[in-house]
Amino acid sequence: MPVYPSPSDLELLLKSVADGTVSAESAASTVEAWLGRNTDIWPDHGRPDRTGEPEVVLAAAKTPDQCARAVAELLHGEAPVLVTRADAQAAAAVREVAPQAHYDELARLVVARSARPEDAPPGTVAVVTAGTSDMPVARECAAVLEAFGVDVRFVTDIGVTGVHRTLTATRTLTDTDVVVAVAGMEGALPTVLAGLVTQPVIAVPSSVGYGATFGGLAALLSMLASCAPGVSVVNIDNGFGAAMVARRILTARRPRS
Repeated sequence: MPVYPSPSDLELLLKSVADGTVSAESAASTVEAWLGRNTDIWPDHGRPDRTGEPEVVLAAAKTPDQCARAVAELLHGEAPVLVTRADAQAAAAVREVAPQAHYDELARLVVARSARPEDAPPGTVAVVTAGTSDMPVARECAAVLEAFGVDVRFVTDIGVTGVHRTLTATRTLTDTDVVVAVAGMEGALPTVLAGLVTQPVIAVPSSVGYGATFGGLAALLSMLASCAPGVSVVNIDNGFGAAMVARRILTARRPRS
């Protein structure tokens, strides 16, 4: 567990180095301990103060033990602790250090600690999908937002091949603040929605589709080339990234103290 120094602690350490009572090597070790350095795991404890949001653990390419050790370090702060792209083994390891952790298998997300209700940014985010096959990506987005205490409205299966569904669904989005649209295939849904609603639309291309969709690349390029204003685009299958953009939009709406 890192020990956070006060300004006076740092001043005392610098004076001790200056007068020769503490070596530079010893001071460096002390600073490293303050930063929370732990072999191959080095959590960024200062990120909430810099950006307003905590470091999130990406489980992909990490061992279950590495995920658990990272979570154990981050639990010492006050911010939500999330593990993305987690499998059942990673989730089980995290529960060893955070027994109350919740694992959303569809979203592949472990929530070791959620935001306190009073920390939630005001506003509602609509997470919509073109098809049911886009649900894992959409659920990742929604689950991350929920962990931060954001009110989420889920609207599914409103792809533009049944445009009557799209038009009907837009009536339920009028009192939301941000729309996240997840679509594979040709990725047309965000453009259609941005032409019908006033909210900013965050487009998430999914890797769902046949042949020439190239694992979501076709949808990505289509969304980047959108003719509708007010559309921003994240990477393929990046529900987490869309959630964090939406959260920043909501946070920016709060009055500055």
